[in-house]
This record gives sequence, structure tokens and C-alpha cells, in this order.
Amino acid sequence: MTAGAYLVGLIGAGISTSFSPALHEREADRQGLRYLYKLLDLDVLGGGPEQVGDVVRAARDLGYDGLNITHPCKQTVIPHLDALDTQAAALGAVNTIVFRDGLATGHNTDVTGFGAAFTRGLPGAPVSHVVQIGAGGAGAAVAHAMLTLGTGHLTLVDTDESRARSLAASLKARFPVRRVVAGGPRDLARELARCDGLVHATPTGMSAHPGMPFAPELLHPGLWVAEVVYRPLETRLLAEARALGCTTLDGSGMVALQAADAFRFFTRREPDVERMLADVTDLARVPGPRS
Repeated sequence: MTAGAYLVGLIGAGISTSFSPALHEREADRQGLRYLYKLLDLDVLGGGPEQVGDVVRAARDLGYDGLNITHPCKQTVIPHLDALDTQAAALGAVNTIVFRDGLATGHNTDVTGFGAAFTRGLPGAPVSHVVQIGAGGAGAAVAHAMLTLGTGHLTLVDTDESRARSLAASLKARFPVRRVVAGGPRDLARELARCDGLVHATPTGMSAHPGMPFAPELLHPGLWVAEVVYRPLETRLLAEARALGCTTLDGSGMVALQAADAFRFFTRREPDVERMLADVTDLARVPGPRS
């Protein structure tokens, strides 16, 4: 594309309520860029996560500068890329693809986005023993972020216990002095009773997947609770946790900060993080889907 003009998109399923188009386009407008951000929704296109490679190839052929990747494609997209940066390779999950110099290179800005959001939103929170629900693409990123922030004992809980075990094994290889264990829903009550905090990294609670990831009776006031879901910002999990007096972190910081990092990859320009954080707050005030 011409200088100062960018075509990017988001691949995922059920993404009509994503804030990403507005976050990127607003920041681009403020910087005087021509920037078009398209939703490439697999539900609309009529395919599943196995079609992600076809969509990536089509986007490259059409001259896209890059793509964001979300549920359920952060892991299935990897075989369709030419290269991964060190962080994405270690995680086995990609949420940002840059088309440059003839290559499709995968990156992961969920890690940096969640880590920065946690530091800003829960300063001083104890992280010695953390329970995380969800071991998929987003789960890999936030687990890596928590270990980087100093978590010494991380318990990964997933309905697919083999996925939790696989993620635990890869994290232990990268963080050999930390304790990372895997479990299933049956382990949650015991683990929540003795941990410092809970990170929720599944789609449960999203507008398209309402509800709680576990029985609210398992929460207790001694926990902090961090959420990756941002649409809505007030998930049922956060509402139940706040009602008990838990310290909470919603998904607004992660979505803004990972978008800022992706914007930097796509444009090689520095985004204004504070403005993008304010954009999420503004967008969250408006009910209903946006594209």
C-alpha cells in the first residue's frame, strides 16, 4: 500500500463486537494515517478454525499489511506462517501477523498487553500462588506473563486436561525454577481455597458465551480476580467477585495495551497508550455490536 496507508484485519469466530477496529482506526486517525481495519469473521465466512490458513493467504494476496488473530485460531494459525518471533514460538500462540519483506511473521502481544495491564491495575498484588482457568491461546500468553511477573506456583485448570498438561510442560521448560502444575475442574475448589489470585482466560463471560466458568461459591474475599474478557467489561465472574469484596481487574487494559503493541508492529509508529486506554472506556459505554 502507499506510504501512510494500512490495511489490516482480525481473524476469529463471533467477533462482531470486537473493539479492535475502533481502537486501531481511532489511533491512526489521530496520527494522520489512512488505516482500514476489517473483521474476517469465520462465522460469517462459513468456515471453522481449520480455514484460518486460507484466510491468511487471501489477506496476503489482497495486500494486507497485517492481521490480528483471536479465538479459536491463535494456535491453529501457526503452521500457515513463515516465521515466528521468539516469544510467539515459545508460547505456541500468535495474535498478530505482520506481512513484510515477503514473509508472514507471527508475534504475540497478549503477553505484553496482559503483563502491563496487571502491573497497572493490580499494583502490589501477591502473585506467589496463582490459579489460571484456561490453557488455550490466550491462556498461554497470560500464564507466561504471570510467570514473568514473579509467580512461583501456577496452577493451570482446563476442561481439556491434556491441553493444560501440554502448556504446563512448555512453561516449565522455559521457567525451570517455577512450579507449574496442571489440573481439571475437579481441582478448582482446593486450589482456589489456597491461592493468592485467579486469572480467567477462557471465552466464558463474553457476550456470545455468557455465564460463569465455575460455581460462584468457590470464590472468597481473599482472592484477587483478573479477567481477559472485555465485552462486557463487567462479566458475571467479576460481578460475583466484587460482591464478595475481591480486588478485580477487568479486560480493558489488556485489550487496549495488546492493541497498542500490535499497532506498533503494523505501522512502526509509537501509539499513545493513554489515549487507547481511554478509547476502551469510551467504547464500553456504547451497548451492542460494532464493526
